[in-house]
Amino acid sequence: MSCRCPKCSAGDIYRSFANLNLRDNCAVCGFDLAKNDSADGPAVFLIFVLGLLLVPLALIVDHIFSPHLWLHAIIWSFVTIGLTLGALKPLKSYVIALQYKYRKSDWDDS
Repeated sequence: MSCRCPKCSAGDIYRSFANLNLRDNCAVCGFDLAKNDSADGPAVFLIFVLGLLLVPLALIVDHIFSPHLWLHAIIWSFVTIGLTLGALKPLKSYVIALQYKYRKSDWDDS
């Protein structure tokens, strides 16, 4: 979840803080990160989890406070975008680490 190399846990796996592009190799141990295939798994999982959490929360907020619909649209858009952007990188890193852990023989450099 720390967005670090799954092999050495020291090198950063992303090119920069602001995007989801992976480095080709770990800067510390030289591990080949290009073999990673997290695909859409982290995004789909995040959609399901956020949908499961935010829809009931929005209904509870509507029941208790009864804000206008335009206020709902503004609030939940910002909350959804913020949670998505905040959780996508760590979740993608976690999937990469799980792939490394369970398919280590496929990723060995030797």
